[in-house]
Amino acid sequence: MNIDRLLRRPQILILTLIGVLALAWLFANVEIQIEGAAGWAGNLPTWRIESHWLLDIFWGGRPLTGYHAWVFPCVALFFHFPLLFMGQFSWRAEARIIACIQIFWIVEDFIWFVLNPAFGLSKFTPADVPWHIKWLGPAPLDYWTFLGVAAVLLALSCLPHKPARQAMIGARPSQAGQN
Repeated sequence: MNIDRLLRRPQILILTLIGVLALAWLFANVEIQIEGAAGWAGNLPTWRIESHWLLDIFWGGRPLTGYHAWVFPCVALFFHFPLLFMGQFSWRAEARIIACIQIFWIVEDFIWFVLNPAFGLSKFTPADVPWHIKWLGPAPLDYWTFLGVAAVLLALSCLPHKPARQAMIGARPSQAGQN
């Protein structure tokens, strides 16, 4: 089956999002075991770049750690693996994958706080979470930004396919020969 046709099925979107939530829950539990009470790899034996102007632009002002430098592309590759395995690519599939990666990290991060015995929901505040620098209401600004981008990408991944020739001239096949 064509991957673009598959992506438009509502049940596939729902199953995909359920899978992303399950993966986020599992990985949050793994990270709780790895990091313990010290979030953002605070006590891990890894290198850290504490400040750099590029970190402000691409990393939300947070330090870059060796742990995160390896785990982020690893997770991105995991999400891309089904396309590699199937030998298929489409921009709709890529939009869905990027949206899923963003949702994964938001949900994983939130679950990390909720389930971590050192934090819990009561300590999900700017005062207790210094590595999330900018907050909007009850959540880090990153959550809102990436949820918005993910929603747009999910919507784009569900759009019906329009053949290139028809899209260029705006005609249906039955109208193409009529002038």
